Amino acid sequence: MTATSVPEAPLGQRSRSRLRRIESRQALGFISPALAGLSLFTIAPVLLSIVMSLYDWPAWGTRSFVGLGNYADLFTSHPDFLPALRNTAIFTLGFVPLNLVVSLTLALLLGPRIKGRAAFRVLFFIPVVTPMVANVLVWKMLLQPNGLFNGLSTAWFGIELPSFLNHPQWAMVMVIVMSVWQGMGYNMLIFCAALEQLPEPVLEAARIDGAKGWRMLTRIMLPLLSPAIFFTTVMTMITSLQVFAQPQLLTGGGPGNATLPIVMFIYNQGFIFQKMGLAAAAAWILFAIIIAITALQFKAQRKWVHYEV
Repeated sequence: MTATSVPEAPLGQRSRSRLRRIESRQALGFISPALAGLSLFTIAPVLLSIVMSLYDWPAWGTRSFVGLGNYADLFTSHPDFLPALRNTAIFTLGFVPLNLVVSLTLALLLGPRIKGRAAFRVLFFIPVVTPMVANVLVWKMLLQPNGLFNGLSTAWFGIELPSFLNHPQWAMVMVIVMSVWQGMGYNMLIFCAALEQLPEPVLEAARIDGAKGWRMLTRIMLPLLSPAIFFTTVMTMITSLQVFAQPQLLTGGGPGNATLPIVMFIYNQGFIFQKMGLAAAAAWILFAIIIAITALQFKAQRKWVHYEV
């Protein structure tokens, strides 16, 4: 009985297969530095932080396994953790809506009919690219008891303003206001780009039907802008939950713990008090909160985000 011979692949097919293998090896060679950096500086530290969160891990000295003890201590024994979560929530609830409203309002005002709108866009975007330290120092000088705001208020109206940065209620308000001023230009440009992409036939049909002003904005433009609104909401929410530089530089977390956010709490525990395990546990709690909120936003977007006209 004659064995059935397996037909050889055509020459062109073998050449293509060999070329694909060569290209795969070349691609792996090109991305290997990035993969090495990702593994060394991202994946490995993330895995190590999980391990650290399960240990009493001082910067120097003996480390002991405590299991979930660090997580339990944060909620039961540490007096600053829950206030830090509360402060982060207050900042987020104040910063996110105000940032989106101000950014969208500026984008609407800087419409095609405004002369020099490109210059205005650059002007409003400058705080985004200006170093955070410079922004904070300017605001700190403005808000001091002998600063510009208090000086103008006293000279013009005879009213002496409170010491904003030393008042428990006003300090968080000033952190929010300064953060909105510093970051509104980014979302403004996103909304400007989204407004320029609105389908003109839909807008023209709405005008013919009598839609204008507030009705045009709420019934036509905002639904068309919902993908951009969703994107800016998610990104601004994630950024606000990780706020650190503004309260750190403007108020130092004070007065008391009035402006202490969760990221500053993590920084203090890890790098000031040398409690690396506790800091890692708090970081993973923050990560879980961010993931949960982002997942809820993606689930809710099906009910209000319109991707097609």
